[in-house]
Amino acid sequence: MKLTKNGIKERKFFEDNGIILPSYDVDKMVQKTLEAPQWVHFGIGNIFRVFIGGIADELISKGYTDKGLTCVETFDFEVVDKIYKPYDNLGLSIILRGDGSRENRVLASMAEAVKADYHDENQWNRLKEIFKSQALQIVSFTITEKGYALKNANGDYFEFIQSDINNGPNQSTSAMAILTAMLWERFKDSQTPLALVSMDNCSHNGDLLKSSVLTIAKEWQLKGFVSEDFINYINDEKKVAFPWTMIDKITPRPSVAIADELEALGIEDMQPVETTKRTYIAPFINAEGPQYLVIEDNFPNGRIELQHGHGVYLADRETVNKSERMKVTACLNPVHSALGPLEVVLGIELFADGLKDPELLKMGRQVAYDEGLPVVVDPKIISPKAFVDELFDDRFPNEYLGDTNLRLSTDVSQGVGVRFGETVKAYVQKYGTAESLVAIPLGIAGWLRYMLAVDDQGQAYELAPDPMNEELTELLKDVVVGDPTSLKDQLKPVLSNKSIFFTDLYEAGLGNKIEDMFREMIAGIGATRATVHKYFG
Repeated sequence: MKLTKNGIKERKFFEDNGIILPSYDVDKMVQKTLEAPQWVHFGIGNIFRVFIGGIADELISKGYTDKGLTCVETFDFEVVDKIYKPYDNLGLSIILRGDGSRENRVLASMAEAVKADYHDENQWNRLKEIFKSQALQIVSFTITEKGYALKNANGDYFEFIQSDINNGPNQSTSAMAILTAMLWERFKDSQTPLALVSMDNCSHNGDLLKSSVLTIAKEWQLKGFVSEDFINYINDEKKVAFPWTMIDKITPRPSVAIADELEALGIEDMQPVETTKRTYIAPFINAEGPQYLVIEDNFPNGRIELQHGHGVYLADRETVNKSERMKVTACLNPVHSALGPLEVVLGIELFADGLKDPELLKMGRQVAYDEGLPVVVDPKIISPKAFVDELFDDRFPNEYLGDTNLRLSTDVSQGVGVRFGETVKAYVQKYGTAESLVAIPLGIAGWLRYMLAVDDQGQAYELAPDPMNEELTELLKDVVVGDPTSLKDQLKPVLSNKSIFFTDLYEAGLGNKIEDMFREMIAGIGATRATVHKYFG
């Protein structure tokens, strides 16, 4: 049995195995979407498929829309070739509950998958056609924080961004340049309004997206590729809106054990693949049940009734901002970033297993309850205290998720500013210094200790992908585990870097404390465990 449009016609097989099938006419929905695309999404990996794909599937099933999603990949074209095309763009959602039960559902809402590759004339022209559609209302994004980054820590354009600037719209390769190129096509064709909706864990993500698009557009204007009127079009909120959002759904890497179980049922070709660009993805997506998507209600070309999707809240910008700060800067992401890399050093594979350790649990709870919540503003639509309670009572302990600490260590350098820096700044503003913090600086020290790529028993491991891996590895190359005196001034360029932490941690009263904690962690075999015990034993 195959996960394809023909395969799911064998309804009895799927239903007998507890797999819910689409209740709508998939072919009819796909045709309507192809003719008049309504919702485009950039970044078509795991969280998109299970969360945004799941919301769209729900809205179609309930009759709130008769169109699906147009999926655009800008970074890893193998995802389209290996996960979308062979399965007719279907996805199998596996929701893993804390009690061990599951909900299995075939998602058919992903109507089309397009490679944003200018080398492929057909795909590139199709993308232009999609953006010219006056029916298009939403372009959303899950491309991670690094997808919006145009410059390195020194403030210079990345080489690939500089190439995109030099080469102009028709040879764009990065997500931001491709998006700007497609907006240029829409502008030239009709200037129809559009909402560009970042759904990434970035503070004020809508503004970040707008800044990146405008930067590319202005550089192109200077080179004569686009007109000044195009800049005005992007700047006119009634034409191009950049709503802020907060998104939350823990979505681990696909589980090989689940793939084996699905194949044992008789569903073929379920194994995850790892692409040459290190995307780890499968025909199915395993994730937790709880989910939150708070969206600023700003859609100048109209929108479908998103509020009927599970976990979706439409709100004003201030409420979105408070919700985002609650989750990203205080309650959830800081716990992941404080404990994930540290647990890798301690040899713990799964995040849930780490929280079975009383000292790590105490540290995680202090990050959220004692250090984060005191400086969080209540967004009202979601209670911060109830949110944290749900995390520690239900979501974090869910061992069936199989969420790995290595996944949580991916791109940490891109998130520490939001996840730690904002709280640090709030303490400085409130108390004049952040020196009272303990769990957050220990988490930062743990991340830097993780960057040595040697665990607490002296065994080497491979770092998770991160755009600063090479730079940080070079910076720390002379630090030796077992020789605390090898730490001299190597951490200063990191801890004082406002591009990384959005603040100078020395000025905030934490730089020397983090250095001391790091020095304790490199004292020798078992020193990281001893350091955690010192502060949380």
